[in-house]
Amino acid sequence: MLEFFVPGSPALFVLLLLCLALVLFFEFSNGFHDTANAVATVIYTHSLKATQAVIWSGLMNFLGVLAGGIAVAFALIELIPPDVLTPPDGALAVGMLVALTLAALTWNVGTWWLGIPNSSSHALVGALIGIALEYGLVQGHSFTGAVNWHQVGGVLSALLISPLLGFGFSFILYRVVCRLIPNRELYQAPIDGSRPVWWLRGLLVLTCTGVSFAHGTNDGQKSIGFIMLAIIGLMPQTYALNEYVSSEQLTQLSQIVPQSISLFQQAGDQQRQVAITSAQTLLDGLAGVHSITAIPSNKRSPLRHRLNVVIAELGAIEHKNSATDTQRAQAKDYLEHLTGIVQYAPWWVRILSALCLGAGTMIGYKRIVKTLGEGIGRVRMNPMQGGTAEAVASTLIASAGFTGLPVSTTHVVTGGVAGTMVGSGAGLQPPALQRIAIAWILTLPGTMALSAFFFYALS
Repeated sequence: MLEFFVPGSPALFVLLLLCLALVLFFEFSNGFHDTANAVATVIYTHSLKATQAVIWSGLMNFLGVLAGGIAVAFALIELIPPDVLTPPDGALAVGMLVALTLAALTWNVGTWWLGIPNSSSHALVGALIGIALEYGLVQGHSFTGAVNWHQVGGVLSALLISPLLGFGFSFILYRVVCRLIPNRELYQAPIDGSRPVWWLRGLLVLTCTGVSFAHGTNDGQKSIGFIMLAIIGLMPQTYALNEYVSSEQLTQLSQIVPQSISLFQQAGDQQRQVAITSAQTLLDGLAGVHSITAIPSNKRSPLRHRLNVVIAELGAIEHKNSATDTQRAQAKDYLEHLTGIVQYAPWWVRILSALCLGAGTMIGYKRIVKTLGEGIGRVRMNPMQGGTAEAVASTLIASAGFTGLPVSTTHVVTGGVAGTMVGSGAGLQPPALQRIAIAWILTLPGTMALSAFFFYALS
């Protein structure tokens, strides 16, 4: 079907609009799915009314997206083949964006409907791998060459380690708090609408604020990159390249690209010739150019594609075992200078992402709140457990967001609550943990299969 969508045609424009709508709805679903974890403790312990909690959490998510960077966004984007990073080059790339977003969105809504805490990050990574793997194999690449497995490994490691850290730190902190504050009333689950003491309510509101803000700085970034890809497809003349790149950066670019060609010849992989050709074309297109605005609008999208191919090959060399330390260091240095031209996000894209995430936060929280409050431990969650778990979660998520590591708010908070349950001696509920574990295990292969299926159906 995709071959009938001619670049620049009205039909392709409509497909791009659909892609943008799917990305925005995915961010919306991210809000009502993941952020329920942030408001669960204050709602369940009656520290805040539900309406107050979700509005406050939505606002903090909004501010978190604006305050966060874009490192997480492009850590995920780098999992995609270079061809999909320039949607105007053809309907194939647009089809990939539609398929991966539809797969992650389907999984998100499905697990939310079942009340199972699930990671939007995990779902998105699985969809990305499915698209990249199918496309790479169809193009004749090997299994190892079809996907940037080093990048995948880094992303999955962060997703795996973060809930374990949440469990361990929450267990330790809860035990410490129990020793320092031995007041038994603070460790009783709410009954018949009872509320914790004022200072504990304040602590729970503070930790809710921290998790919500941290969620915005991390999860809020994840859709920014995909919003940018759709925007670039809709308006390539304006957004294919970062117009705010300085003349000094362009001068550096003209110096780095020839050096990159030499590096490709020495240490490139099976895509070296494609990268060399792209680098040479890039040099010709930027000859004598001192600002992005001076590049003719119809040439910006092809130059973006060439630059993405060069960046992908440099990334492969940076993590290539057979490359020397000097070659890997050179590749890393070149990448730092080149990526800012194509990896950026205007302020209004950040606001658009923040609005969708914040709006999604304000609905759909009830299913997940009940699971966290009553479904993880053998006893109902008490206020101190909720505060401890969220204090740890906000610290871990915020640290990851500002260092470019995509982590799951759901997994970290759930791991934290489980840690406090074990720390209190109450133990865990096997049925609920089994459902969460099964969802965690099935998310990656499930979303990989869904994205591959949707892409196959489109193409």
